[in-house]
Amino acid sequence: MSRLRNFTELDAWQAAMVLVETTYGLTRLLPDTEQFGLISQMQRSSVSIPSNVAEGQARGTARTGLYFIRVALGSAAELETLVELARRLKFVSRDATRELDEQLARVRQMLYGMRREHVSRLAAVGGKIVGVFLVVRASGLFA
Repeated sequence: MSRLRNFTELDAWQAAMVLVETTYGLTRLLPDTEQFGLISQMQRSSVSIPSNVAEGQARGTARTGLYFIRVALGSAAELETLVELARRLKFVSRDATRELDEQLARVRQMLYGMRREHVSRLAAVGGKIVGVFLVVRASGLFA
């Protein structure tokens, strides 16, 4: 399996970028009075998702990658909450948010998959460290 050269090759990043575009389109439907409220917050939370995927990938370690995937998942939950609030306030209909809801569910699934992969990588490294410790201890070098 070849290694990714750049975060832009990640399916999750690409899908999250489309989600940002959809979010910006949806926020155009909101009233101007929400410019510094829901509009700004929805846009910022959507932008946070691919940004954190990119930063986690660029850092290059499983531990920091996992941290940024968790942040991206938090931003996805924030966006979902804001979209629901916009519906409850009757700024947009469920039909108007259907595409965004579907994209958000897909991005979240991808992030969960990335989180599982990072956790597995960390567990594998942790198991190797414990194994080395046990071998060294059994050798009697450190009594």
